Amino acid sequence: MSASLQKGLKVAVTADERKEVIEKFRAHKSDTGSPEVQIALTTGRINNLTRHFLSFKKDHNSRRGLLKLVGRRRRLLNYLKKKNAERYLAVISKLNLRK
Repeated sequence: MSASLQKGLKVAVTADERKEVIEKFRAHKSDTGSPEVQIALTTGRINNLTRHFLSFKKDHNSRRGLLKLVGRRRRLLNYLKKKNAERYLAVISKLNLRK
């Protein structure tokens, strides 16, 4: 068994957790790809990786993936801010992001 599973850390987001996030942030019934949903899912992955690095400080390959995810979330937030500032503010308040 891997060390991350032994310590009780989640390795990936499960399908049920993914559905819950989509339900919470979707704009309409069949929405799965709006910026809000993408930002929320990316934030979940970033949070999981951040917890992973508390135990595995030298995992530089995964750290690169984390930086790519942070950049992707930043681009999505910039897009949303440019297109609709109200939705942008709603998303960052729901996700407790600093901006």
